[in-house]
Amino acid sequence: MSDDDRDWDEFDPEKREEREIGREMVSKSTGLGSVVAHFYRGEMSVVTTWRSRLDETINWAVTIIAAILIYAFSTEGKHVILLTGMVVIAMFLGIEARRYQAYDVYRARARMLQENLFANALDPSQGVEHRDWRRQLSEDYRNPTIKTPYMEALARRLRRIYLPFFMLMLAAWIFKLTAFSNQSLLETAAVGTIPGIVVLGVVGLFYTIMVSIAFWPRERQSKGEFNDTEPGEWKKSD
Repeated sequence: MSDDDRDWDEFDPEKREEREIGREMVSKSTGLGSVVAHFYRGEMSVVTTWRSRLDETINWAVTIIAAILIYAFSTEGKHVILLTGMVVIAMFLGIEARRYQAYDVYRARARMLQENLFANALDPSQGVEHRDWRRQLSEDYRNPTIKTPYMEALARRLRRIYLPFFMLMLAAWIFKLTAFSNQSLLETAAVGTIPGIVVLGVVGLFYTIMVSIAFWPRERQSKGEFNDTEPGEWKKSD
């Protein structure tokens, strides 16, 4: 075991002298307190920037979906444009999952400070959430790492945003196939020389994969922001 590891094993963040560090930073104009304040402000600025990038991706997806639906149900619209829309949404989903991974890196750092520094400064009796939070934060700055696996990021964005988009496109596609044609479903679903049965099979497989990704049980790695509680519960006085 290295000297550094022994030092961290002997370090107790809940000792009185260690718990006082949070109180000092909010009650005194210490140099460390000033640095941490600017550091936290910078982290929150980056979190906000990445949150805005996620919103931009969603806004573009909504705009393109609206344009595709308008064209698909025009007199010249073909059902294949709705299939193209599904592919475009999948591309936006892939981009957003990557952005979510980056967003979660900075959000996790901010939450680490909130849970272990600011919360402890406000109520030292509760102690810290993570015993070695300073080392974890230091190591993350020395060697930044992705906190959320890509598949988890994909699943979270699917459940929260993109699965309803996909379902909307599927409903529009089925309606387009069945409401404006006198032919059978298999004949109407054909795309060029590709038989309708193949098109239906590919679409069905695609949606099966999307739903499986969204709801497949997995251990959460991303840093949560909110815990379930009754609205207004925190405002109640003792």
